[in-house]
Amino acid sequence: MSITIDRPTTASRILRRHTIITTQGMDGVLAVTAELRACATLVKEMAVDVREGVGCSALTCSVSMTAEEAADFAAHLRTLPAVESVDPY
Repeated sequence: MSITIDRPTTASRILRRHTIITTQGMDGVLAVTAELRACATLVKEMAVDVREGVGCSALTCSVSMTAEEAADFAAHLRTLPAVESVDPY
């Protein structure tokens, strides 16, 4: 006897955490959050660390997406002037 399981052919979405380093203080963070707002239903959590007198800020978010979408997501965010890096957590 053999048992087969039908697997979906489409890639499944999972929560993927990214850390985004920005410059330009609060303005840089707000530019990134404006981009994240476009995929608001996919963003499950977000935390921001902005400190006065520090050159860079950190934004960490978990977004529900496929592996391919994650690569496109990071590439798109890197095009923003305030973004220094986008790294998987």
